Amino acid sequence: MKLKKLISTLLVAAMVIATLVGCAPAKQTDSTPTPPAASTTDPTDSTPSSGKAFDKLLTIENYNVAANYQGVQSGWFAKVLKDNLNIELNIIAPQVAGGAIYQTRTSSGNLGDIVLLERSDFADCVATGLIKDITNEIYNCPNLMVFKDQIEAYNKTIPGNDGKIYGIPVEMTNTSPMSYSQDVIYSSPMLRWDLYSELGCPEIEDLDGLLDVLAAMKENHPTNENGDPAYPFSLWPDWDGGDGMMGIANVVQLTTWYGEKIKQSVILKPDNTFTPVTDKNASYYKILHFLNKAQRRGLVDPDSGTQDWDTACAKMSNGQVYLFWYSWQVGFWNSTERLKNGNAFIFVPVKDQLYYADSDSYYGSGRIIGVGSSVDAEKYERIMAFLDWYASPDACEYQHNGIEGFTYEIGADGRYYVKYDNALMDNLPVPEEWGGGGYNDGFNKFNQWIVAAISTNPKTGEPYSTQYWSTYKESMMTQMKKEWAERFGAAEPVDYMKKNNVLLVSPNVSITLPGDTPDISVIRNQCMEVLNDYSWRMIFAKDDAEFNAMWDQMSKEMDGLGFQQLVEFDKEVYSIELQAKKEAAESAR
Repeated sequence: MKLKKLISTLLVAAMVIATLVGCAPAKQTDSTPTPPAASTTDPTDSTPSSGKAFDKLLTIENYNVAANYQGVQSGWFAKVLKDNLNIELNIIAPQVAGGAIYQTRTSSGNLGDIVLLERSDFADCVATGLIKDITNEIYNCPNLMVFKDQIEAYNKTIPGNDGKIYGIPVEMTNTSPMSYSQDVIYSSPMLRWDLYSELGCPEIEDLDGLLDVLAAMKENHPTNENGDPAYPFSLWPDWDGGDGMMGIANVVQLTTWYGEKIKQSVILKPDNTFTPVTDKNASYYKILHFLNKAQRRGLVDPDSGTQDWDTACAKMSNGQVYLFWYSWQVGFWNSTERLKNGNAFIFVPVKDQLYYADSDSYYGSGRIIGVGSSVDAEKYERIMAFLDWYASPDACEYQHNGIEGFTYEIGADGRYYVKYDNALMDNLPVPEEWGGGGYNDGFNKFNQWIVAAISTNPKTGEPYSTQYWSTYKESMMTQMKKEWAERFGAAEPVDYMKKNNVLLVSPNVSITLPGDTPDISVIRNQCMEVLNDYSWRMIFAKDDAEFNAMWDQMSKEMDGLGFQQLVEFDKEVYSIELQAKKEAAESAR
């Protein structure tokens, strides 16, 4: 999910002309309008559809569940926002401020000017009048109307909605609901190729075999090149409880290595049945026990339970981590130089695994952007201009590629070429004409895009993601990639998974699920607190006996709080999504 994008430089004057794209707000009425035909405006046309510049600087308050940063956006992306739309973003991040801020702000009747929420919370906020009806305005936004079908499909799923538009899904694609277009899935075991090759590229049969390989790596290289202690695992607690999951995030994501997907209190298994998170035969127990065994072998960073995400990422960038499992993590280490030198991270299969992956997020990734119902007319006009610009090819290039001339450049042949792919991981200094400072420091703190990087850029005919540029693929056919391809008989990790029938793709669907009742919400929060607390303690248990005793005590406490009632509620809710996925898969056959 998170920060693997690159950035580049344009002249300020050219940027103002080339990227100021807005949408013209229509007069608000009380009646539900008939949606006009999709705009015929070329989305690559950089002329603002509002036909005006904005002279007054406005501060837009953004309540944002994806953000890892709280405060006013600074650095080079702040300059992009000011030069294009004359706004600054003040971000309120529950991941930083704590979950209680949601209740506080919703109780006040003003969650924010722009809000980014999980689907269920977004539907609740529509029902309670906290989200503005944007129907009359959005159909005049040419860049957003490229995704008209997806936006309308989502809004139809809001309970009680009568044809109005309230929300814009994030991470939409212009591919299809059943496509899987990426070369690497969101979560899979990735190892440093040089350290793995040093061991003779052994076959890895299961998780115990993976621990053996990681232990050998640590024995050979107990520190990074600077002498700092290095560990195969460096964990962090910041994300626990997010993304519609119960349990600690670093365990939840690894459950997908066995074809299972956690849906709050239940786990969706490959046979399309549900089982409780507390099932000892399911993947949450399996992965948690795996991490405990790793810890007992000295393979887990002892700071894992207390360090924050920024600290963990700094260790990734410093070469202090030997196992990555999120696809975005490679952005903190892999560079052109390291790929050429053979010391970059790449997927290494574990033979007993079945990898779960959600298909291209055609209908969005699950989170929704909306406009707060309390905004005044002036702010509303600027917000809609921002949202349309944010979906434009120009904005997507800032988000996914960076600053032309700094992180990428356009060749005489019209193709895009990566210039500095280490800007993020090394926090490279940004040119003064872009505000100076570090690249990572000034990166977009909104931390969520309307248009996913795998989408096709209409300017180039290639995905926005730099890793899929033809020029990048040509330059990255390194000795390391050749060795990997020869060893595993495939061009890319996903090719290997498809060839060996170990990829389980779940279709993308547009559906809003029922939210928690007040009683269920209390049970969920209490059970989540118990599960997270015990999970961290179990990672650091001294032996199997202590681990299992804690697991049993945790399960007992959760049952006492109403966990089984929560399980039945979640089974019913996620059966709705499961049925929609089955229908999508059948219709695609």
